[in-house]
Amino acid sequence: MTKEKQISKAVIKRLPRYRRYLHELQKKGVEKISSKDLSKLIGYTASQIRQDLNNFGGFGQQGYGYSVDYLYEEIGNILGLNRKYKMVIVGYGRIGQAMASYISKNELNFHIVGIFDVRQSIQNVEFQDAVVLTCGSLAGFVEKEKVDIAVICVPTEKAQLVADTVVGAGVKGIWNFTAEDLDLPENVAVENVHMSDSLHALAYYMQDME
Repeated sequence: MTKEKQISKAVIKRLPRYRRYLHELQKKGVEKISSKDLSKLIGYTASQIRQDLNNFGGFGQQGYGYSVDYLYEEIGNILGLNRKYKMVIVGYGRIGQAMASYISKNELNFHIVGIFDVRQSIQNVEFQDAVVLTCGSLAGFVEKEKVDIAVICVPTEKAQLVADTVVGAGVKGIWNFTAEDLDLPENVAVENVHMSDSLHALAYYMQDME
Protein backbone atom coordinates (compact mmCIF):
# COMPACT_ATOMS: atom_id res chain seq x y z
CA MET A 1 0.00 0.00 0.00
CA THR A 2 1.37 3.39 -0.92
CA LYS A 3 1.17 6.17 1.63
CA GLU A 4 1.13 8.74 -1.18
CA LYS A 5 -2.50 8.00 -1.98
CA GLN A 6 -4.87 9.73 0.40
CA ILE A 7 -7.52 7.25 1.59
CA SER A 8 -10.71 8.68 3.06
CA LYS A 9 -11.47 8.11 6.73
CA ALA A 10 -14.79 6.51 5.74
CA VAL A 11 -12.94 3.77 3.83
CA ILE A 12 -10.54 3.13 6.72
CA LYS A 13 -13.44 2.84 9.17
CA ARG A 14 -15.06 0.16 6.98
CA LEU A 15 -11.94 -2.04 6.83
CA PRO A 16 -12.21 -3.44 10.39
CA ARG A 17 -15.82 -4.42 9.62
CA TYR A 18 -14.71 -6.32 6.50
CA ARG A 19 -12.02 -8.06 8.52
CA ARG A 20 -14.46 -9.03 11.29
CA TYR A 21 -16.88 -10.64 8.83
CA LEU A 22 -14.04 -12.40 7.03
CA HIS A 23 -12.94 -13.88 10.36
CA GLU A 24 -16.44 -15.27 10.86
CA LEU A 25 -16.24 -16.83 7.39
CA GLN A 26 -12.88 -18.38 8.30
CA LYS A 27 -14.41 -20.00 11.36
CA LYS A 28 -17.10 -21.52 9.12
CA GLY A 29 -14.48 -22.91 6.72
CA VAL A 30 -15.40 -20.63 3.80
CA GLU A 31 -12.42 -20.32 1.42
CA LYS A 32 -13.64 -17.79 -1.14
CA ILE A 33 -16.41 -15.24 -1.47
CA SER A 34 -17.66 -12.83 -4.14
CA SER A 35 -18.24 -9.13 -3.54
CA LYS A 36 -21.95 -9.83 -4.07
CA ASP A 37 -22.10 -12.43 -1.29
CA LEU A 38 -19.93 -10.29 0.96
CA SER A 39 -22.36 -7.46 0.32
CA LYS A 40 -25.27 -9.57 1.60
CA LEU A 41 -23.39 -10.29 4.83
CA ILE A 42 -22.05 -6.82 5.58
CA GLY A 43 -24.76 -4.55 4.20
CA TYR A 44 -22.58 -2.41 1.92
CA THR A 45 -23.14 -2.64 -1.83
CA ALA A 46 -20.88 -4.92 -3.88
CA SER A 47 -19.73 -1.85 -5.80
CA GLN A 48 -18.77 -0.10 -2.55
CA ILE A 49 -16.77 -3.11 -1.39
CA ARG A 50 -14.88 -3.33 -4.69
CA GLN A 51 -14.18 0.42 -4.67
CA ASP A 52 -12.90 0.28 -1.09
CA LEU A 53 -10.57 -2.64 -1.75
CA ASN A 54 -9.38 -1.21 -5.06
CA ASN A 55 -7.84 1.65 -3.08
CA PHE A 56 -5.26 -0.91 -1.93
CA GLY A 57 -4.90 -3.05 -5.04
CA GLY A 58 -8.19 -4.95 -5.27
CA PHE A 59 -7.23 -8.47 -4.07
CA GLY A 60 -9.96 -10.21 -6.11
CA GLN A 61 -9.93 -12.27 -9.31
CA GLN A 62 -12.52 -12.05 -12.06
CA GLY A 63 -14.81 -15.07 -11.87
CA TYR A 64 -13.29 -16.25 -8.58
CA GLY A 65 -13.95 -13.54 -6.03
CA TYR A 66 -11.82 -13.08 -2.96
CA SER A 67 -9.76 -15.61 -1.05
CA VAL A 68 -11.09 -15.25 2.50
CA ASP A 69 -7.77 -16.07 4.19
CA TYR A 70 -5.73 -13.83 1.92
CA LEU A 71 -8.11 -10.87 2.16
CA TYR A 72 -8.31 -11.20 5.94
CA GLU A 73 -4.51 -11.15 6.19
CA GLU A 74 -4.08 -8.27 3.74
CA ILE A 75 -6.65 -6.07 5.47
CA GLY A 76 -4.84 -6.77 8.71
CA ASN A 77 -1.60 -5.63 7.08
CA ILE A 78 -3.26 -2.47 5.76
CA LEU A 79 -4.55 -1.68 9.25
CA GLY A 80 -1.09 -2.19 10.72
CA LEU A 81 -1.98 -5.39 12.57
CA ASN A 82 1.17 -7.13 11.36
CA ARG A 83 3.10 -5.68 14.30
CA LYS A 84 2.79 -5.41 18.09
CA TYR A 85 1.85 -2.27 20.01
CA LYS A 86 2.65 -1.28 23.58
CA MET A 87 -0.22 0.46 25.37
CA VAL A 88 -0.93 2.24 28.64
CA ILE A 89 -4.33 2.78 30.23
CA VAL A 90 -4.60 6.21 31.89
CA GLY A 91 -7.53 6.34 34.29
CA TYR A 92 -8.53 3.06 35.91
CA GLY A 93 -12.15 3.72 36.73
CA ARG A 94 -14.98 1.67 35.25
CA ILE A 95 -14.23 2.58 31.63
CA GLY A 96 -10.50 2.04 32.06
CA GLN A 97 -11.07 -1.35 33.68
CA ALA A 98 -13.49 -2.36 30.92
CA MET A 99 -11.05 -1.33 28.19
CA ALA A 100 -8.15 -3.14 29.86
CA SER A 101 -10.21 -6.30 30.11
CA TYR A 102 -11.41 -6.07 26.52
CA ILE A 103 -7.96 -5.43 25.05
CA SER A 104 -6.29 -8.22 27.01
CA LYS A 105 -8.94 -10.77 25.98
CA ASN A 106 -9.51 -9.80 22.36
CA GLU A 107 -6.60 -7.85 20.88
CA LEU A 108 -3.46 -9.98 20.70
CA ASN A 109 -1.43 -7.33 18.85
CA PHE A 110 -1.97 -4.77 21.62
CA HIS A 111 -0.09 -5.34 24.87
CA ILE A 112 -0.95 -3.33 27.97
CA VAL A 113 2.33 -2.60 29.71
CA GLY A 114 1.15 0.01 32.21
CA ILE A 115 -1.97 1.19 34.04
CA PHE A 116 -2.06 4.66 35.62
CA ASP A 117 -4.47 6.37 37.99
CA VAL A 118 -4.43 9.27 40.45
CA ARG A 119 -5.40 7.03 43.36
CA GLN A 120 -2.60 5.64 45.50
CA SER A 121 -4.73 2.54 46.23
CA ILE A 122 -4.61 1.55 42.58
CA GLN A 123 -1.07 0.34 43.22
CA ASN A 124 -2.52 -2.70 44.98
CA VAL A 125 -4.31 -3.86 41.82
CA GLU A 126 -2.74 -6.62 39.74
CA PHE A 127 -3.49 -6.81 36.03
CA GLN A 128 -1.62 -9.54 34.19
CA ASP A 129 1.97 -8.35 33.69
CA ALA A 130 1.15 -4.63 33.46
CA VAL A 131 2.88 -2.22 35.82
CA VAL A 132 0.31 -0.33 37.93
CA LEU A 133 1.43 3.16 38.97
CA THR A 134 0.14 6.61 39.88
CA CYS A 135 0.02 9.28 37.16
CA GLY A 136 3.14 11.05 38.44
CA SER A 137 5.18 8.24 36.90
CA LEU A 138 3.42 8.37 33.52
CA ALA A 139 5.85 10.43 31.41
CA GLY A 140 8.96 8.60 32.55
CA PHE A 141 7.39 5.18 32.08
CA VAL A 142 6.08 5.97 28.57
CA GLU A 143 9.46 7.27 27.47
CA LYS A 144 11.41 4.37 28.98
CA GLU A 145 9.11 1.65 27.63
CA LYS A 146 8.64 3.32 24.23
CA VAL A 147 4.86 3.09 24.50
CA ASP A 148 2.95 3.38 21.21
CA ILE A 149 -0.62 4.03 22.32
CA ALA A 150 -2.27 5.69 25.32
CA VAL A 151 -5.88 4.86 26.19
CA ILE A 152 -7.28 7.93 27.95
CA CYS A 153 -10.15 7.24 30.36
CA VAL A 154 -9.74 10.16 32.78
CA PRO A 155 -12.29 12.90 33.61
CA THR A 156 -12.81 15.24 30.67
CA GLU A 157 -11.07 18.21 32.31
CA LYS A 158 -7.86 16.17 32.68
CA ALA A 159 -7.82 14.72 29.15
CA GLN A 160 -5.71 17.40 27.42
CA LEU A 161 -3.12 17.39 30.21
CA VAL A 162 -2.77 13.61 29.96
CA ALA A 163 -2.58 13.81 26.17
CA ASP A 164 0.14 16.45 26.32
CA THR A 165 2.07 14.35 28.83
CA VAL A 166 2.05 11.12 26.81
CA VAL A 167 2.68 12.86 23.48
CA GLY A 168 5.62 14.70 25.03
CA ALA A 169 6.98 11.32 26.12
CA GLY A 170 6.74 9.83 22.63
CA VAL A 171 3.27 8.30 22.22
CA LYS A 172 2.07 8.40 18.57
CA GLY A 173 -1.49 7.12 19.03
CA ILE A 174 -4.30 8.03 21.44
CA TRP A 175 -7.56 6.16 22.01
CA ASN A 176 -9.66 8.84 23.67
CA PHE A 177 -12.68 7.83 25.77
CA THR A 178 -13.38 11.30 27.10
CA ALA A 179 -15.72 13.97 25.75
CA GLU A 180 -12.77 16.30 25.10
CA ASP A 181 -11.71 17.01 21.52
CA LEU A 182 -7.97 16.93 21.99
CA ASP A 183 -5.57 19.46 20.48
CA LEU A 184 -2.71 17.30 19.19
CA PRO A 185 0.25 17.61 16.80
CA GLU A 186 -0.33 16.42 13.24
CA ASN A 187 2.07 13.49 13.72
CA VAL A 188 -0.11 11.96 16.47
CA ALA A 189 -3.09 9.78 15.52
CA VAL A 190 -6.23 9.95 17.63
CA GLU A 191 -9.42 7.92 17.66
CA ASN A 192 -12.19 9.56 19.68
CA VAL A 193 -14.88 7.38 21.24
CA HIS A 194 -17.56 9.84 22.33
CA MET A 195 -20.15 7.57 23.91
CA SER A 196 -22.83 10.25 24.20
CA ASP A 197 -22.51 11.01 20.47
CA SER A 198 -23.20 7.36 19.67
CA LEU A 199 -26.11 7.15 22.13
CA HIS A 200 -27.70 10.33 20.81
CA ALA A 201 -27.39 9.10 17.22
CA LEU A 202 -29.17 5.92 18.29
CA ALA A 203 -32.01 8.01 19.74
CA TYR A 204 -32.32 9.84 16.41
CA TYR A 205 -32.61 6.63 14.39
CA MET A 206 -35.21 5.24 16.81
CA GLN A 207 -37.57 8.13 16.05
CA ASP A 208 -38.39 6.61 12.66
CA MET A 209 -39.42 3.36 14.33
CA GLU A 210 -42.12 4.72 16.63
